Amino acid sequence: MKQTQIFWEGFLQGFRNFGYKITSIVNFVLLFFVYFIGVGITWLFAKIFGKRFLDIKRGEKDSYWIKEKIGKRKIEDYYRSF
Repeated sequence: MKQTQIFWEGFLQGFRNFGYKITSIVNFVLLFFVYFIGVGITWLFAKIFGKRFLDIKRGEKDSYWIKEKIGKRKIEDYYRSF
């Protein structure tokens, strides 16, 4: 009776370890594809259409601050900021 209990405990522990390893592999593969599909397609379209998400180049400007054109607005515009 004790040998069967030891067998089942070892059997379940082995399947648990197997499950953890399979989970790690599947997560890696899924995240790999999601990253390359999501980021890769975004990068490709940005290159095709010439979009630059960060406007920084060394030596081009003295400062990276962007000048904002702030003027008077109607009071209603402040209530609808989004």
